[in-house]
Amino acid sequence: MPAGLHLSLGLTTIGAASGLLLFIFSLVIIGLRHHGDKRFGPANTVTAIRAAIVSLIAAAVFFSDVADGQGAASWAFVALVVVALALDGVDGYLARRSGCSSALGARFDMEVDALLILCLSVAAYFLGKAGIWVLLIGLMRYGFVLAQFPLPRLRGALPPSFRRKLVCVVQVAALCLLLVPGLEPPLSTWIAASALGLLAWSFAVDSHYLLAADEAGR
Repeated sequence: MPAGLHLSLGLTTIGAASGLLLFIFSLVIIGLRHHGDKRFGPANTVTAIRAAIVSLIAAAVFFSDVADGQGAASWAFVALVVVALALDGVDGYLARRSGCSSALGARFDMEVDALLILCLSVAAYFLGKAGIWVLLIGLMRYGFVLAQFPLPRLRGALPPSFRRKLVCVVQVAALCLLLVPGLEPPLSTWIAASALGLLAWSFAVDSHYLLAADEAGR
């Protein structure tokens, strides 16, 4: 294997990735029963492959030498992220083409994206590419979910949005760029801050829509 694609994976990393993937698949199976879906479908299969890659990325962040900033490991990590990013959108295309679009499939895809962004923001922090505030990129989605408890109006349904999907892709691409060896502050800090600002704006737009829609419905 070329040195640039080498990633040291111990038993701990593989075990952590397998455990996380098993947990994700368990939630999906429960979701299939809850939504009454009778088939997994090609789109969910692609998302499942992405989930496996993201699980490996998550385990690598905490248990491999990626966090040490070693060149070969970092490039291999970037390669994994690029594969996960390339597969994003394929599942949506297959869902539309096969007529198997579902709320579960959309949620599955969204949560895999959210986990990937969280892992990449942690990796960026570990590598010193930005301050601890970079974790807000990965935590914003989960903060939005927590905000739904004191603000139930945020639980409303959002219409499909190209802007939302584009912002997600930009976040992954920006965080992936941060992991490239040799890209250091202040440039990496500027990229992270721009990505965070764009994400905050997108969440603000969705939050305003949900709060305004609820007021209009009263």
